[in-house]
Amino acid sequence: MANILHFMPDLEHDEMAYVQTLVRDMPDSEAQQFANIYRARRKEPQLVLITAIIGFFGVAGIHRFLLGQIGMGLLYFFTGGICLIGTVIDIINHKRLAFEYNVKVAQQVLGMMQGFGRP
Repeated sequence: MANILHFMPDLEHDEMAYVQTLVRDMPDSEAQQFANIYRARRKEPQLVLITAIIGFFGVAGIHRFLLGQIGMGLLYFFTGGICLIGTVIDIINHKRLAFEYNVKVAQQVLGMMQGFGRP
């Protein structure tokens, strides 16, 4: 039984709890491999916050492009962050945006690893 705390102690509580449910039944070597791939692909909440603040003062929507939300990024870009209101809301909710993105990444990594394990 793998413990994600050993491999990724820097995760925030909600993210750590979610990832722990994914790696719970993995052997340690497989959990380490998951952690290495996941660490490289996940986004830090601070990065989302910084890019949202840059969008507030400069080019709106950068944080949405970073999170793979191309449509929302274009909408924010052409509407000035929906008149800055959307950008302010995203600055407030940056941790939720990062968590939602990281959940998707964790599921993709898990699916990829399960795909490798099949004959």
